[in-house]
Amino acid sequence: MIAWKGANKVDQTWMSLITDVGFPVAVTFYLLHRIETKLNTLIESIVTLPEKMK
Repeated sequence: MIAWKGANKVDQTWMSLITDVGFPVAVTFYLLHRIETKLNTLIESIVTLPEKMK
């Protein structure tokens, strides 16, 4: 694997993931992580909605 100057551990992990399993799988995991964060925020909003409506 190519080591870039200034690359941290996270960058190296992502590059290793991309080279090992392919670009589409890495993009899928990235998008799933982003969606999970937004879903957690949505769930919290729905849970607190009844309290805000009182």
